[in-house]
Amino acid sequence: MKRLIRNVVLNGYVELARSLGADPLRLMASVGLDASDLAMHNSWIPADAAVDLIERSAVTTGREDFGVRLAESRRLSTLGPISLAAREEPDVRSALEVIMRHQHLHNEALRSRLTETNGLATIQLALDLGTVPAGRQATELLVGAIHRYLHSLIGSDWKPVTVLFTHDAPADTATHRRVLGPALRFGQEVNGIVFYAADLNAPNKLSDPLLRPYARQYLEAFAVPRPEAEVDRIRDLIEALLPTGRCSLQQVAHSLGVDRKTVHRHLAQSGETFSSVLSSTRAQLAQQYLGNQDRTLTQIAELLGFSALSTFSRWFRDEFGSSPKAWRAAHRGTDPVGRGQRG
Repeated sequence: MKRLIRNVVLNGYVELARSLGADPLRLMASVGLDASDLAMHNSWIPADAAVDLIERSAVTTGREDFGVRLAESRRLSTLGPISLAAREEPDVRSALEVIMRHQHLHNEALRSRLTETNGLATIQLALDLGTVPAGRQATELLVGAIHRYLHSLIGSDWKPVTVLFTHDAPADTATHRRVLGPALRFGQEVNGIVFYAADLNAPNKLSDPLLRPYARQYLEAFAVPRPEAEVDRIRDLIEALLPTGRCSLQQVAHSLGVDRKTVHRHLAQSGETFSSVLSSTRAQLAQQYLGNQDRTLTQIAELLGFSALSTFSRWFRDEFGSSPKAWRAAHRGTDPVGRGQRG
């Protein structure tokens, strides 16, 4: 089943493409979209089509900073009704919790995680499009948008500790530094933003306490619970257990403190099985790991829980239609990463 995304992800796209000398309607048609997909307010479009469009636009215009330029126009209001609730939360932490808890109302492909350790907070971000790579432009748009939301919540003087990307640095980082700040790191393990954990407790600059109850009621009126919530917990456990070689249904159930039948029931409610979630998680991680040229195929096989490189290679060929080596070579210089500049 294709994952969908609100068309607001392409807010400003037509203007940006035209300003760079491209024909936005022709580019949209090349990925199966047309003007009506953007003209209808807040409608859903296929996430993979939106990602493909941004990547093609970067190639057509010759601008490696296309995704970052598109992110520059993002405001908290881009999130629609979610933003109305988030902007009235008392502090940054609770505002982020609202945004991340209800992100499925805006983007079904988005996977996000907030962690805190040693005085630092990290928001990790990824687009799960199945077997299709997310692409560097879409990734930079996503990270850039979150960067803009944090600016809105904390204040215009806020700066992250560092911004992380798994792909190579572009030849010219001027736009990236202007929009995201100078603390950029490329060729990293994850895409995301690192900032001081104390910023999470900062008062939300946009909040009005008198409006907070109304904003929460408004969100609750239409916000259905995310059906994938339990699946996400299971997916996180699978990701953590894979490198140990002990990733099994029994081990996941034990980690959750439930029995195997309960895990099956949670997965069935979202139309998933343990095998399907295991395979999709491996597929997403495989693309991420193969993008980093510093990792050998044997190391990647171990990180994905395979006992031998040959077993990993057979699984990968069944999943992607090519060998890991051929896939890595085919995607070098597009989205996945090489040894390029790292800061």
